[in-house]
Amino acid sequence: MNLEKLKDMEAEFLTFYPTGFEDEKFFPTMKKFDPSKLEEFTKENLKKENFSNPNLIVDTFFKIIQKSALVSLFDKLKFKDMLLTLTSYEKDMLSLELYELLHGNKRDGFDGLVEFLNQYKLAKWTIISVILYYNNRQKEYFIKPTTTKNVIKYFDIKDLIYKPTPSFEFYDSYKKILNEMKKNVDKSLHPDNAAFTGFLRIGMKD
Repeated sequence: MNLEKLKDMEAEFLTFYPTGFEDEKFFPTMKKFDPSKLEEFTKENLKKENFSNPNLIVDTFFKIIQKSALVSLFDKLKFKDMLLTLTSYEKDMLSLELYELLHGNKRDGFDGLVEFLNQYKLAKWTIISVILYYNNRQKEYFIKPTTTKNVIKYFDIKDLIYKPTPSFEFYDSYKKILNEMKKNVDKSLHPDNAAFTGFLRIGMKD
């Protein structure tokens, strides 16, 4: 990983925005995309004790997708179409995968969710990672394919190959790399993890 490029990016960003994402030039954007309310909604509705009600869990999943500014309109519509076709049994299965992802064996839940959504051509990085991100914005990452591919290339990250089909193995490895990168920049550049990858995206454009 090329940390020199990261430090150069940090220096340039802080030249224009001395207080990082707290800079007044960023206030309108940060306010518009404030994820805190959706995080609160996610944590409240997807807490352990609610998983005895699969309908609530699946409905919450749907609402998170619909409310998120990170998911495309096309995927929102496809997700809505999928939900209309689900049987009670399929909702139970989807709820079980989400439980594992958030409260059980994350690897099993991640790969199980990929397998479930793949039936509807919805096994996408954005849809799977958005749930993880809103459930813990400081620990988990939203994976945007274009940004992810660019990060790997721009920072010369070896032994990490992006694939369109999500996998826990890639997510876990990429997360460790992003965490290491975060340690090397000013805290004002990562009020949460989507902001940090947003900083990387902006920096790579310059």
